[in-house]
Amino acid sequence: MLSDHWPLLGLRLTTPRLELRLPTEDELALLADLAAEGVHEPERMPFLVPWTDLPPAERARSVVQHHWLRRGTWTPQDWALTLAVFRDGEVLGLQAVTGRDFAVRREVSSGSWLGLRHHGQGVGTEMRAAVLELAFTGLGALEATSGAMAYNHASRAVSRKLGYREDGVEHHVVRGDRVANTRLRIDRAAWERHRTTPVAIDGLDRCLPLFGLPQPA
Repeated sequence: MLSDHWPLLGLRLTTPRLELRLPTEDELALLADLAAEGVHEPERMPFLVPWTDLPPAERARSVVQHHWLRRGTWTPQDWALTLAVFRDGEVLGLQAVTGRDFAVRREVSSGSWLGLRHHGQGVGTEMRAAVLELAFTGLGALEATSGAMAYNHASRAVSRKLGYREDGVEHHVVRGDRVANTRLRIDRAAWERHRTTPVAIDGLDRCLPLFGLPQPA
């Protein structure tokens, strides 16, 4: 079976409402369709790389290609887990968690998007909580980072709710304009104080070497 060679296919994160896992090829197509429908209001760009400015068909194809790229370039020293988010079998969006030299640094970063029609339902908080539980409890992370533009109020609200603190500001050029991106950071102690969402992690032990970690004896 393919999962014998790529055990990440068996990794599942489950919350009261959501399931996060790698999508099948057919589910990846549905994820791409969702991106083509729209991810955010067009007036504001929440991403440092403005991939959502692409025409719908190209935007959908970029989702597929990015997913394949992340799988194909995975190494234990530089990895990116791009999990599709499901509720009652329906794909809602994508939650990513990445690590570079994780076995030594013990730090991850996260990023995500939801289909526009799924905004405002508390899903963003629950899916971020799922990957923080994976990072801190499953992988033994010490810190996790994220970031948000000043006008991305929804993302910043999720971070505050989960216990992140501000960690400085970086300036970037997005759509030809200078924009401020606030860095956000949470450590293990803050996560333990703020964790309220129960998360079940299944299938992780076989995956640990892919994250640069030893399997349990």
